[in-house]
Amino acid sequence: MSHTQAKSRPWWQRIPLYLQIVIALPFAALLGLWLGSINANPDLVKHLAIPCDLVLKALRALATPLILLAVVHSFLTTNIPGRAGRRLATLLLTNTLAAICIGLLVANILQPGKWGQIAKPDSTATGVNKTFDPWVLLQDMVPEAILKPLVDNNVIQLILVALTFGIVLRAIKAEQVEHGKTDYRGIEQVVTILFEAIIRILHWVIALVPIAVFGIVARTVALQGFEPFKALGAFIIAVLLALFLQACYYISRVTLGSWVNPKRFLQGGSDALLTAFSTASSTVTMPVTFEALIEKIGLRESSASLGALVGSNFNNDGTALYEAMSALFVAQILNISLSLPQQLIVVLTSIFASVGAAGIPEAGLVTMTLVFTAVGLPTQYIALLVTVDWFLDRCRTAINVMGDMTVSALLDGKQRKTEVEMAVFEEQEDSDFHPTDV
Repeated sequence: MSHTQAKSRPWWQRIPLYLQIVIALPFAALLGLWLGSINANPDLVKHLAIPCDLVLKALRALATPLILLAVVHSFLTTNIPGRAGRRLATLLLTNTLAAICIGLLVANILQPGKWGQIAKPDSTATGVNKTFDPWVLLQDMVPEAILKPLVDNNVIQLILVALTFGIVLRAIKAEQVEHGKTDYRGIEQVVTILFEAIIRILHWVIALVPIAVFGIVARTVALQGFEPFKALGAFIIAVLLALFLQACYYISRVTLGSWVNPKRFLQGGSDALLTAFSTASSTVTMPVTFEALIEKIGLRESSASLGALVGSNFNNDGTALYEAMSALFVAQILNISLSLPQQLIVVLTSIFASVGAAGIPEAGLVTMTLVFTAVGLPTQYIALLVTVDWFLDRCRTAINVMGDMTVSALLDGKQRKTEVEMAVFEEQEDSDFHPTDV
């Protein structure tokens, strides 16, 4: 959006989303305290959650087409060399698995859902107490109809359909490009337009999040006081600890698997990390990350491109960690013990849900509904997470970008650039040198 277009928007639309939420929180708390002091009718107070319920319904509706189109779009439009592509896929998968395992480990040890009392929602999902049967899961992977996963929000079936169409369409595209045909461009353009349409609708829904936060906070304070926010405070601490451990994991991998030292890695990528935290968007941060990897850290352009531009479409480690921890947090609130196989389902769904999470603020809330549904948790509890997601979204976006930087450094290997490349790079550094830098 250009500067002129931004100025033409109404003043309230020019206020950043996070600032709108920060402004809404104290007013919502004051309203909730006032309603509680006058013993307002509970049935009327519950109506304050209607905007939040509508936002959650919209997010559930957008979740399945978003993941389907995101996976197919990535397969169709991403250009990955064969050998480098296999190594990139391995790095992305191991990083995401590490993130989810760290998140589940911290959530199992700290158990933030036990730190405060939160009343159960008015209605819960019928499958909360369902038992896990791997054979039933295996039989259920193949849908009865192609569109059925979209209607039922069945994430396992959706993943299978998305991967099947993505792989097949990519193979057809490769064959047509080899023979000089362009028939694939039609479907590629359709998928791209549909994906952009979903993202635009998602922007509309996310614009209503401050209203949803205001309503759910006011209702919670009026009916339950501040007791529920003790558990949310513990959840914030647990997520921040897990994200910090993931950052330590990244630095360890960079130190052991590349020529880049930790100091150079953090100093060179500081602009990208700060941009990610301030914008809560990995997509907006992408050009900053790419520039920092090449000009400040000194990686090869090919490595920076694969990690920061290609890998960012698939690499959302912070989002996967957060969604896995959210599922375990809600299970602890409900006193439900998720078995190891059920936590493996959380791992699987979090991996693919993170791929479908668009690089825009609050997008993780969309795909979280699929993670909850996969293990039968009530999605109503996402309403409470909305109140703190504006802050945690910024933290996990910074981790997502740090993951992109890590992948780029690992792809660059343990050998620095060639002497010719390094001479050019050092000459650029010398041109930027000032006496005040000493």
